Amino acid sequence: MTAAAFDPGPLPRLAPRRPEAHKGEFGRVLLLGGSRGLVGAAALAADAAARTGAGLVTVGCPRSVYPILAAKLTNPMTWPLSETEAESLAEEAAEPILERARREFDAVAIGPGLGRHPSTRRLARSVIERLEIPWVADADALFALAEDLATLERARAVGILTPHAGEMARLVGSTPLEVQAHREQLARGFAARFPHVLLLKGHGTLVALGERLARNPTGNPGMATGGMGDVLTGAIVALLGQKLSPWDAARLGAYVHGRAGDIARDEVGEVGLVATDLVARLPRALREVGAAGGA
Repeated sequence: MTAAAFDPGPLPRLAPRRPEAHKGEFGRVLLLGGSRGLVGAAALAADAAARTGAGLVTVGCPRSVYPILAAKLTNPMTWPLSETEAESLAEEAAEPILERARREFDAVAIGPGLGRHPSTRRLARSVIERLEIPWVADADALFALAEDLATLERARAVGILTPHAGEMARLVGSTPLEVQAHREQLARGFAARFPHVLLLKGHGTLVALGERLARNPTGNPGMATGGMGDVLTGAIVALLGQKLSPWDAARLGAYVHGRAGDIARDEVGEVGLVATDLVARLPRALREVGAAGGA
């Protein structure tokens, strides 16, 4: 039976915005990432979260890269945190992150530009295990999780993992070629093992949770460039912040991300398509699917 047979019908919608609404109603989200040489990944994710409707976006980053991120970002806010000698987030930052998350945030994304320093990897696992709000893990956070998959069993909140074929191979102890050859089987197996949403990126992105499996129809080869996954992470955490369930946020996020890519392709072509092209088109993609209250 194909994944298409399990597609769960219409995409979810965001609730219409009240005329008297304020920014706090649309999600306060925290993005953790950005390290020396990888600042752009965190900036892309943050801008994508803002463009997908999050009311307030904060980037928690290493102190050394804080001035760079603060200069790059206009709409999101920045939060300097303890760092390693490699200028990545240090495990000492876990406690202030978790304390502030309990008080202030609705969803957390971790991974874009995070880095792979041992202390940073420990931070990622500690935060994911102890968060009590929905989370998204991508990129280097997936690298950290692959070292101790039991973290996913101990995690207190349901999260979303967004690996590409190489990251999935590391999570399941396989190879990228094997992942590509057995995408549906591996997605089902992972979803049956762990109580989180798996979003396996690639042509026909798969979203799996428990026995549910959906295939995303949007997207194009022009999106095979750096930074696209960071945009997806930002879009999904924004939808989590707006109170969609992890299952619905992953499905709608994948669809809108791919549709923004298709709009950009139609306007500028596949060759030369870059991640910032998608960020600018996320609101139109949301409007097209009626997810933002428009038609």
